[in-house]
Amino acid sequence: MIVVEDLTSNSSIRHGFFTREGGVSGGLYNSLNCGFGSADAPENVAENRGRVLQSLKISDGQLLTCYQVHSAKAITVNEAWSFDNAPEADGMATNKPGLVLSILTADCTPVLFADDQAGVIGAAHAGWQGAFTGILEATIAEMVDLGASYGGIKAAIGPSIGQDSYEIGPEFFARFVDGGQENEIFFKPSIKEGHYMFDLTGYVEARLRILGVGEIYQTGYDTCKDEARFYSYRRSVLQGEEDYGREISAISLSA
Repeated sequence: MIVVEDLTSNSSIRHGFFTREGGVSGGLYNSLNCGFGSADAPENVAENRGRVLQSLKISDGQLLTCYQVHSAKAITVNEAWSFDNAPEADGMATNKPGLVLSILTADCTPVLFADDQAGVIGAAHAGWQGAFTGILEATIAEMVDLGASYGGIKAAIGPSIGQDSYEIGPEFFARFVDGGQENEIFFKPSIKEGHYMFDLTGYVEARLRILGVGEIYQTGYDTCKDEARFYSYRRSVLQGEEDYGREISAISLSA
């Protein structure tokens, strides 16, 4: 588990960016796969999620994950749900103790938020589509509606695919530059002609700075490069694997 100590000064807020280590899954999913959407045995995923709660020292709770669709939709969470009834969204916010907001990733960027003075937390799944279309803004807007302030929010950007691993084509580059010429700084040329390497976490951080988020922290891990510690969708494709595990990132207000 990776913890950003500066994310909260309030001891009632617990969080962690979890690696693939410390679970019970085998094979492609070795070992802390937390994605029921994978083809891993459901009982393994359930046990792994239980271990995440134990690591967070949460004895009575469950990891709340949405049905993530790379959207700009964020919701306020007031009560728990079952996996089968998960809402379709990519961002969450709450001021209710005991709810564990969780994001599943395998290269996309998990972002955890906390305004510890206001007692409001949030979590966002920021792949390129969500980040480009506004999931960070939507998640923070939900937090502000609950009493948080832009300047009081701290944001931690979790492990995700690094720029040196993220090659994209000319259409992708054109979409971002058409959205704002300043976006060129998040790209560098690839060795493949007409292609580029994209800095997803840098782009996410820039969007947060424009919003006026008080403090921003980068964990700095490349999920695609570090096979021992992280799952990676892109790596699974490059290696011709049929599926991949999902790591989880979680944050909660203690009851």
